[in-house]
Amino acid sequence: MSYTETEQQNLALIQGLYRDVLGPMDSSNVDDYIVEDYIQHSPLAESGREPLKAFLDYIKGVSPDAVHDLKRLFADGDMVVSHTHVIRFPGDVGLAVADFFRIENNKIVEHWDVIQEIETAAHADKMF
Repeated sequence: MSYTETEQQNLALIQGLYRDVLGPMDSSNVDDYIVEDYIQHSPLAESGREPLKAFLDYIKGVSPDAVHDLKRLFADGDMVVSHTHVIRFPGDVGLAVADFFRIENNKIVEHWDVIQEIETAAHADKMF
């Protein structure tokens, strides 16, 4: 699959977000990736950069060993979709998460997510 230069920049931005913010759950790097008044569609956090920082700090406090294993990224224009395996604590089978990011001027301006518990499947295929 070939991407435009802008789509490649958008993919790199989201890779950086996982590396610097979501992987380590480091709220101090949020300003580098997200606009101040970003729109949050996830029911887990409020809109805006400061509420996101507070949410990340809370999650890091309750799940300090959480892992975000980024499986794949896709770009289409100003949108990037990630598919991750989130493991909340050692021994957790985890969550399958799809995040949708809308990007303007090399910053995230909007976010949606879909979260699914990992379950035993009725088939031999894996969720990832």
